Amino acid sequence: MIGDKKKCIGLIFGGYSNEHDVSISSAKTVYQAFTSKINKQRFTVKAFYINKYGEWLNSDISEQILIGEIESNRAKKQGFLNQEKINFLEGIEFQNVDVWFPLLHGFNGEDGSIHGLLKFTKKPLVGCGIIGSALGMDKITMKTIFSSLKLPQANYLAFQNKDFNDKEVINNCINEISKKINFPAFVKPSNSGSSLGISKVINESEILQALKIASEIDPRILVEEGLEVREIECGIIGNSKLLASEIGEVKYESEWYDYDSKYNSNNKITIPAEIDPKLTQQIKEIAIQSCRALNIFGFARVDFFLEKSSNRILLNEINTIPGFTKNSMFPMLWKSSGLNIQQLVAKLVDISLDL
Repeated sequence: MIGDKKKCIGLIFGGYSNEHDVSISSAKTVYQAFTSKINKQRFTVKAFYINKYGEWLNSDISEQILIGEIESNRAKKQGFLNQEKINFLEGIEFQNVDVWFPLLHGFNGEDGSIHGLLKFTKKPLVGCGIIGSALGMDKITMKTIFSSLKLPQANYLAFQNKDFNDKEVINNCINEISKKINFPAFVKPSNSGSSLGISKVINESEILQALKIASEIDPRILVEEGLEVREIECGIIGNSKLLASEIGEVKYESEWYDYDSKYNSNNKITIPAEIDPKLTQQIKEIAIQSCRALNIFGFARVDFFLEKSSNRILLNEINTIPGFTKNSMFPMLWKSSGLNIQQLVAKLVDISLDL
């Protein structure tokens, strides 16, 4: 039991990231879950909004953004908080927070940055630590570790810190991709989320443009072979013991699962996925194994490909702060597994407190 005293949840959202708006949507869902009738008996919430420039706004303004009284862009334009040259620890009242719940998707948050910062407050947090977050965010490092463990993946190449203004470098990269990767292929920034910066290329002539798009987000780039696959996802929660959710499948109307399709309400979500029970069990086992390999705990969403022609399972990636929007798979997976959103957020707090 948590005890009689209500726990104050420090909900951090927004952030200096290309997934800023998704973070706000996730935080609104989580805030509503914590302030529901059942959870009000156990928790209070203190909100901390970080704008697109990395400035922390005070709790009153942050809460107004979550309940829709103030638009996040209006708060920025009107300058509600004057914190020029002020360390956020001097301007933000965080001492009464009992448990942190960071919902900063993408870099400057999900990559372990926020976890390292919050560690100095000596308060527990929902989610995994610095190492797991950093490894889960970086696709190249993550896939390298998976390869060493012989976990099944699509064929891929990594390019790190290449000068794509140098013709010789460009030609070498294009030649290597053409020789080693079958088309179509996906070109991805190593550190990004929500499919931002990803391009699908169907022939050699499209590679350069895709590399430049990805390099605008991260100088480290992953090129992955594109296969005819089904998109399969699994939720993970826990600490010393990791639990896997039901398996879900998302079918989308677009050519591939890009940013727009990920947040499109027209997607068809099937939970549990209509696959062989033996495959379901294998996916759950690989999901747990992959999280253990990267020291990921607390909660995460593990994404898989299921090749249509062979039913071959391919591990794609792990998201250490998955979305909580109305269209996000992670809360849907756990709802189908017996935890509605109110129960889920409470369970994640209990996990962070090792209860």
